[in-house]
Amino acid sequence: MKNNPVNGILLLYHHRLWENAPTFTEHVGAFAKHSRFKVWTVNTELGFPPELNSLQFRIILLHYSLFVRWFYYQLNKRFLNYIAQNDNSYKIAFFQDEYQFCQHRFDFLNNYNIDCVYTLLEEDYFDAVYNRYTHVPKIVYTIPGYVSDELIKLAKNLEKPDDQRKIDIGYRARPVDYFMGRGAQEKTEIAKRFSEFSRGSGLLLDISTDESKRIYGPAWYEFLADCRAVLGVESGVSIFDLTGEVQDSCETLLAKNPLINFEEISKKILHRWEDNIYYRTISPRHFEAAAFRICQILFEGRYSGIMQPMVHYIPLKKDFSNFDEVIRLFKDVTVRKQLTDNAYRDLIAAGKYSYKTFIDSFDRLLLDTGITPLIGEEEIATISETLGAGQTASGFRSFIKMIRYYPFPGKALLTRPLKPFVEKYRRYRQSIFDRHKQTDHTA
Repeated sequence: MKNNPVNGILLLYHHRLWENAPTFTEHVGAFAKHSRFKVWTVNTELGFPPELNSLQFRIILLHYSLFVRWFYYQLNKRFLNYIAQNDNSYKIAFFQDEYQFCQHRFDFLNNYNIDCVYTLLEEDYFDAVYNRYTHVPKIVYTIPGYVSDELIKLAKNLEKPDDQRKIDIGYRARPVDYFMGRGAQEKTEIAKRFSEFSRGSGLLLDISTDESKRIYGPAWYEFLADCRAVLGVESGVSIFDLTGEVQDSCETLLAKNPLINFEEISKKILHRWEDNIYYRTISPRHFEAAAFRICQILFEGRYSGIMQPMVHYIPLKKDFSNFDEVIRLFKDVTVRKQLTDNAYRDLIAAGKYSYKTFIDSFDRLLLDTGITPLIGEEEIATISETLGAGQTASGFRSFIKMIRYYPFPGKALLTRPLKPFVEKYRRYRQSIFDRHKQTDHTA
């Protein structure tokens, strides 16, 4: 079969079976749903498909979910060998959270001859990052997520009239590491200071940065449907750690003084790297709010050039000097309706930021390289059958892995003897990661 490459896309991604991440699953599913090319998806959580080595695909797409925490974390040796051996495949890597472990990422791109990278970096910074450290021939700008048909339908089903919504202003975020810079701290700063400034305003707030107050799955959309407005900031970070020096320096300082706060650590070391490379973007949350016709109160920012102040959102200055004006505007029902109507029109109804539009542009890139989507139905069936061989065993192994994350009677008795082995494996993985961090990756 390898003598006749499959004229389609092998999409490798990673998704733990107990997780529920709609924006992630929408991104993965959009390729099979909208692409003119036939797409076969493989979840690396299930292990290496037994018959994959007998197949060569014209296109290999590496999803951003593969590159989590430690750079090779979700690609075992068999997957890495497969990628390396298929030199004739057109290899595409999607990245998010590119601000850390950069040298490992650059090594991966060079060592595995990746042909194209989709990045959240804006084009002005391609030269300072990928063109400087890698020989990847094609770099493409993208955003973290787009508008799915499912989101639009869900919003229509759950949307409530303004006077029936129970929450004036809602928001959820979690604290992030200091080495990500001042921009990343805005995600919690806006929640803390907005709550403080709102005391005595009479507004009903549901704002939290507590991990225990996080909302997942369908409950998140029900929460949105009850909000008249949401807070928001640009996604991303303000420190892009090209060499790993920032994270190492920050962790060293925190080890010496665990109680040091962000302002202190910023003055000591972080200020040198702030805004060295711009890495801020619009977030899928902004599209969700637009779909649900929720007024957005956002820190001033660029938002990928997609959202404009007082056209799509109420701008809040980062020093809160215009807080009273923001509240006045929010309380004006006419203003809220105009902004939410504009946001729905431009971000949702226009279709410019839909997954279909995004995948159309992705297909054009493949067509421009000379790859065509032509493939016979009989071949499709054969490839699907070949990839499916052995999946029963893989599914069973994944089920066994999954059990440890769910409560059931007698679970403690079953899992307690395994804890020393799990801890030993965790330390082993951490030791590998630490050795990689200590390696000199100068370009």
